Amino acid sequence: MDDATVAALGLLSEAWETTERARGRLYDFHQLTGGADRLVGEAVEALRRAGHTAQADLVERTVQGRDVLPGMWTFQVVEAYDEGYHRAFAEAEQQVRAALCPGRDHIAEAEMRARRRTR
Repeated sequence: MDDATVAALGLLSEAWETTERARGRLYDFHQLTGGADRLVGEAVEALRRAGHTAQADLVERTVQGRDVLPGMWTFQVVEAYDEGYHRAFAEAEQQVRAALCPGRDHIAEAEMRARRRTR
């Protein structure tokens, strides 16, 4: 395989890996926001127990269970990302590899390993 193709596949692989990291951050966002919402619920209950009904009502009305984007909870954001951008990228990346280097992944990294490996 020529060097230009290896370099191009290396860039595509790096982009895919970066997308996987971004997807992980999106799951972090989903789990952290869900955890925060559970704590908000506990805070609302604690405010009520402490006799602060108006403040509990405010937090419950404006924050608890709120959409993070218009019409969407975090699980829907994750689903939209997975079903849209992530799936399209995965399919394109697989098609490119199947056409240019069937059955091989990380060609640039394998070549780097061969060059740099301690003997």
